[in-house]
Amino acid sequence: MSVKQTPPIVLINIVGLTRALLGEHTPHLNRLFNTPSAKPLQGVFPAVTTTAQTTMLTGELPEAHGIVSNGWYWRDQAEVKFWQQSNHLVTAPRLWHRVREQRPDFVLSNMFWWYNMYSDADHSVTPRPHYPADGRKIVGLYSNPPDLHARLEQALGPFPFFNFWGPTADIRSSRWIARAAALEFEWHRPDLQLVYLPHLDYNLQRLGPEDPAIAQDLRDIDTVAGELIDRVIELGANVMVVSEYGIYPVDQDVALNRILRQQGYVAVRESLGTELLDPGASSAFAVADHQVAHIYVKQPSDCGAVKELIESTPGVERVLDREDMRVQGLAHPRSGDLIAVAEPRRWFSYYYWLDDRKAPDFAPTVDIHRKPGYDPAELFIDPALRWPKLRVLRRLAQKKLGLRMLMDVIPIHASQVKGSHGRLSADDDEKPVLLSTLAEASRDIDGLADVHDFLLRYFTD
Repeated sequence: MSVKQTPPIVLINIVGLTRALLGEHTPHLNRLFNTPSAKPLQGVFPAVTTTAQTTMLTGELPEAHGIVSNGWYWRDQAEVKFWQQSNHLVTAPRLWHRVREQRPDFVLSNMFWWYNMYSDADHSVTPRPHYPADGRKIVGLYSNPPDLHARLEQALGPFPFFNFWGPTADIRSSRWIARAAALEFEWHRPDLQLVYLPHLDYNLQRLGPEDPAIAQDLRDIDTVAGELIDRVIELGANVMVVSEYGIYPVDQDVALNRILRQQGYVAVRESLGTELLDPGASSAFAVADHQVAHIYVKQPSDCGAVKELIESTPGVERVLDREDMRVQGLAHPRSGDLIAVAEPRRWFSYYYWLDDRKAPDFAPTVDIHRKPGYDPAELFIDPALRWPKLRVLRRLAQKKLGLRMLMDVIPIHASQVKGSHGRLSADDDEKPVLLSTLAEASRDIDGLADVHDFLLRYFTD
């Protein structure tokens, strides 16, 4: 097959962007694209970051690519792990593997899309803290080639890690990523560059999509994305803008592990005056991820009773069994034995303790790897703290002195969260969206999996 030489594509992922959010607050996107005709895309279930991104890059559903959620229960290790980074976890061929069968010289750049480590990308940057033996966590980046992130930080200043996630997450992280992507594209001229801009994810969860303050977030990300798009178009690239999901208003969490614990299914381990979820000893427990929860049941004979219990829980819309998962394209060994889906305006918290005095020491901290579920409360400072800034300064002083400390400023309840995702919406205005300088992209792409198929044809036909 003859292979044509094509202009490069920059694929920008503006998380949380929907057709409903485009308009008066997005003048740069309006100028660059025909935003009134922005195309809504069929999302993938569950509608969460790593599942959506992997579907776009493999063209497969989770039963094939294996990324069933942002985290899952590792049965062989009896541990729940979230936000792992190795690309080897993806169990289907990636787009660039297929392209390189016909174009061995194909150059890929990955700026902050997930599963970015050891991915065969020619140029990549991703967050990766350092963890010295004394228990400290020192923020940092990981890149390929190893000096790429240092070159970018020399040009742009340090990556604003604490503005990427946590109570201070804001536009500064997306602005740095966009400017780094523009530089990286100028330096290396990749055939395909993947760029992840997470800014809208923050206040859409903090405030909800109905809050008027979201207008400023739209203006901010519109400016940042517009500058990047202008620059790469100037350098000869085509541009596609996608999103992973829409974020919906929510009012209340559902703590499935507390329900399961009250019925004797969840086991905990007493640890230095606190309680730790003990997955390996539990008869059943939930791994919560936004509006979806994988429920792992030790004995198959218990599945019926657990399913009935969860189905009867207020705030749960439905519970999928293995047959339902096959229909959804989610029947992978990593999936739970059951999967719960929240009702509209509800979402699932990971909480399992019944007494706040027994909450684990990581609960009031930003700790995305230790918590056995996703915790959007990490976007907030605990409103019960009388002098939160003083608490933060005190903890920073302890850290500077080399003392062990916990940045314990996060609420251990979920009442502040106003936005979530994970469900699939039938409303076109709430679905992920596609904008492109390529007319054929809007014609050929109907769902997230089609992004892969379109790019494969673009680079090989």
